[in-house]
Amino acid sequence: MTLSKTAVLNDGHAIPRIGFGVWRLDDNKAPDVVAAAIGAGYRHIDTAQGYDNEVGVGKGIQSASVPREDLFVTSKLRTSHQGYDKALESLEASLERLQLDYLDVFLIHWPAPAHDLYAETWDAFVDARSRGLVRSIGVSNFAPEHLDKIIAETGVTPAVNQIETNPRYQQQAQRAWNAAHGIVTESYSPLGGDGAALLKEPKVSAISERLGRSPAQIVIRWHLENDLVVLPKTEDPVRAAENLDVWSFELDDDALADLASLDDPSGKSLPQPNENNDLF
Repeated sequence: MTLSKTAVLNDGHAIPRIGFGVWRLDDNKAPDVVAAAIGAGYRHIDTAQGYDNEVGVGKGIQSASVPREDLFVTSKLRTSHQGYDKALESLEASLERLQLDYLDVFLIHWPAPAHDLYAETWDAFVDARSRGLVRSIGVSNFAPEHLDKIIAETGVTPAVNQIETNPRYQQQAQRAWNAAHGIVTESYSPLGGDGAALLKEPKVSAISERLGRSPAQIVIRWHLENDLVVLPKTEDPVRAAENLDVWSFELDDDALADLASLDDPSGKSLPQPNENNDLF
């Protein structure tokens, strides 16, 4: 199976299928870790205001010897910054911290429906795109009812929806909804969240041994073969390079069946979309 290393968004821009996630990466460590990731071949960096490391991520980007136009940089709006004016001001502050003139994607991190500001915020995102502050706009942790509302009110469909997805929590219904509406699904916590329990799962270990690949490589390849954009994270430069080396093998039918069998409706580790999440 030959897979493209990029996916085409509904606005015509291309997004690299593998990104480098930086959640819980300390701001002081971020410059070296991000620069090393770019040096290893990553061209897609995914951060957020709520990760409190945009300054460090920006330093890492600036120190890397890769032209800006060859990089794809994502950040996400902090929930407490929702609202039309606050969202635009917050985006400009992110650009300043990251030392960038524009973002490739800016996401609403959580709908936080109890605040009832996400539709107004989406209107600000549409305007930010028209002003050239961001090339593509999207959301994270949005369920169909949230997506329906912002599309109905603005006529603009998000380019991406970043949701928690991995073989233990596959989100098939949400992924199908996204695909039906031309929205690319991005997977956060793609290796199963904290504790790496998924990577120690016997079925994953057996596939790993049989194919001669690491458990993380097996799981990342599962995301790619399921048409997902995947955002693994690690501070280990050896593992970062290994996580990117997933293009020269494929999963056979038995492996795909075994991984499909791991799906668990209770496998989510972070809050549900309808919760009023102020974590980020």
